Amino acid sequence: MKIRTALAGLALSLLPALGFAMCPDRHEAQSCAPGTAWDAAQGACVAQINS
Repeated sequence: MKIRTALAGLALSLLPALGFAMCPDRHEAQSCAPGTAWDAAQGACVAQINS
C-alpha cells in the first residue's frame, strides 16, 4: 500500500511540470532577429512588412 501511495504522490507532483512543458503559449516569448516578428500560426519568425 505504501508503494502505491508513493507512486500516486510522485505522479501528482509531476503533473504541473508536464502541463507547463506542453503549454503552447510559451512560444510567445520567442525572441526573433531585428526586422522579424513571431508568427504563432506558422510557429516561426517571419519578416515584418512595413508599408
